[in-house]
Amino acid sequence: MTPEEIRGYLEYYRDLGFESIYKRAGAPVAPAAAPLMEAAKPVTLAVLPTLEPEGDTLGKISSDIGDCTRCGLHRGRNKIVFGTGNEASRLVFVGEGPGADEDEQGLPFVGRAGQLLTQMIEGTAAKEGIPIKRGDVYICNVVKCRPPENRTPLPEEMEVCGQFLFRQLMAIKPKAVCALGATAMKALLNAKEGITKSRGRWHKWRDIPVMVTYHPSYLLRQYNQQAKREAWEDLKALLHFVYD
Repeated sequence: MTPEEIRGYLEYYRDLGFESIYKRAGAPVAPAAAPLMEAAKPVTLAVLPTLEPEGDTLGKISSDIGDCTRCGLHRGRNKIVFGTGNEASRLVFVGEGPGADEDEQGLPFVGRAGQLLTQMIEGTAAKEGIPIKRGDVYICNVVKCRPPENRTPLPEEMEVCGQFLFRQLMAIKPKAVCALGATAMKALLNAKEGITKSRGRWHKWRDIPVMVTYHPSYLLRQYNQQAKREAWEDLKALLHFVYD
């Protein structure tokens, strides 16, 4: 059982009204559950985990990440890429992970894909008469360190960083989230179907509406003209939902 499955199982009991659980001495604990429970005593009390610590802020989350060494991605990174934009935004964009430019600058979506994302946000908003710029939204990634050779993050890497992404979203409490690409979609929705079936439709993450669309890096490929048109339609629906 993965840590996320255990977290979901325990949060089910929290929703039922239980605030703690007890473990008898000598009872086995799955390795994945160990980080979620205190060291065993004759009877152990473990406070159930929460994705929304009381009084949480982006500053507190960034401080908790610190000089993170929780997974192997830290070995090759230059800078942690936490997030950027309006911390009170009604709209959050979630991508996959930093690339080379992002790793160098410590900011998300500043390379070619980031420039396209800026054009998508500002161009669509201008055409639709919605007075926003890139700086009016918040942008972050599933993982905060660059994967080697820009590979897809591994499940355990997404699991480690996912707790901070979820806290970011709960601290901001946006009206909607845009999941950019398959990795962000899987992290937020645990979706099994492909992105071509999921995009353009509304989903939910903890009661927050989520629109899935293509990652800008995918749209940069020359043969993806149809995907570009679909992504612009997705973004148009998203902006009207949030700002109308």
